[in-house]
Amino acid sequence: MRKKKKITIENILITGYAAEGKSLARIEGKVLFIEGAVPGDVVDVRITKSKKDWAEGKVLKIKEFSSERVTPFCIHFGTCGGCKWQMLPYSKQLEYKEQEVRDAFKRIGKLGYVPVLPIIGSEKTIHYRNKLEFTFSNKKYLSGEELLLLAEAEWPGGALGYHVPRLYDKVIDITECWLMDDINNTIRNTLRSFALQNNLSYYDIKEHKGFLRNIIVRYASTGELMVNLIFGYRDAEWIEKIGKHLRLQIPQITTLLFTINAKWNDSIYDLNPEIISGNGYIIDQLGKFKFKVSPKSFFQTNTKQAEILYSVVKDFAALDGTQTVYDLYCGTGSIGIFLSDSAHKIIGVEVITEAVNDAKENAVLNNLLQTAFYAGDVIDICDDAFFSLHGRPDVVVIDPPRAGLHKKLVEKLLEIAPEKIVYVSCNVATQARDLQLLNEKFIIEKLQPVDMFPHTHHIECVALLKLKEV
Repeated sequence: MRKKKKITIENILITGYAAEGKSLARIEGKVLFIEGAVPGDVVDVRITKSKKDWAEGKVLKIKEFSSERVTPFCIHFGTCGGCKWQMLPYSKQLEYKEQEVRDAFKRIGKLGYVPVLPIIGSEKTIHYRNKLEFTFSNKKYLSGEELLLLAEAEWPGGALGYHVPRLYDKVIDITECWLMDDINNTIRNTLRSFALQNNLSYYDIKEHKGFLRNIIVRYASTGELMVNLIFGYRDAEWIEKIGKHLRLQIPQITTLLFTINAKWNDSIYDLNPEIISGNGYIIDQLGKFKFKVSPKSFFQTNTKQAEILYSVVKDFAALDGTQTVYDLYCGTGSIGIFLSDSAHKIIGVEVITEAVNDAKENAVLNNLLQTAFYAGDVIDICDDAFFSLHGRPDVVVIDPPRAGLHKKLVEKLLEIAPEKIVYVSCNVATQARDLQLLNEKFIIEKLQPVDMFPHTHHIECVALLKLKEV
């Protein structure tokens, strides 16, 4: 079977930004979506997909740099896929993100004019994450230039860092990361040095063998620091030595754990972390509320900006202490708990049992008597008997995964018909689709984009929906 010929187009002027980190150009009436460029660049592009009205491509060479570009601050930029927008001024990042929200509701929602408030940027554009995960691999990623200098049998050992985008078995050896306070660099580089000095084996994803697999670091706004070491198998002597070394070198660690993962995948949610030191969890804080964060807990990864996001939710809900609020997809209960001091009652529903258990613990931690959390699918739980027991909601808060709302939940919301819905989304495309469906009974009052992740294309957006008058 003959391979398709690779098509290269030269000297293309990038004219705008599309979505999901891609820029766009137009060639003879055809829209071209391009990775690795910014508006104003002139580039050579290799076409990776071509349809009748549009095509996709990757930058081969930048002929002229856009005047909008700035110098990336991280030495791993261009290889690591974590902060792809470092070459754009932060003001431009916000401009493009806000435009994506407007475009999504115009193109997908098809709801006419929707009031979009100016995007709220993050005060901190570096050191803003409270959780990072690093991977050990015996296959260190090498650039094309490095590969040319390498003999076939001389692969230079392992790496500790992030997976290379679209290469499941290669890891970039990260020496500095700006996503968290410098403590993350100290932890990672200390452990790497110890592993190299003692010839400890790194995980081989293809052969499914090796001792060192992952590190998960959680750093709370309270200053508490958790490190969870993931090993491929149990070796009590070396686990004890590593734990002792880390505690000696990094006394800031308040709780140190390890987890044995003998599976083929990196997920730890069905595994049991074991405590080396500390109490096995840390306490973080959103506003005046405290949250217990265990090794497997979900917690918003940008704590300070999460306070801003939740404050928008609270403002949109406009609670006066008399309302019953249903928090659907409540996770560990963070939004509901944040709203609890202004509500009569908070009812949280979440399908993941472990998250509901965390939510209940967090309610106890904050001495909340007006909250209740239930495990199960909202479609099954929210029946007439449930409403009779807890009362029909005045306000419904929903914060679904990227896939958005299930059709049955949309139908359930139309049936429940609360006075207000506050919809928090990490995917404006599915949010726009869902709000078009909810438009049967609800009016979109306003949308508030919030930037939780500077230097990435990700956007959070909060929508306020009000029940139409009959």
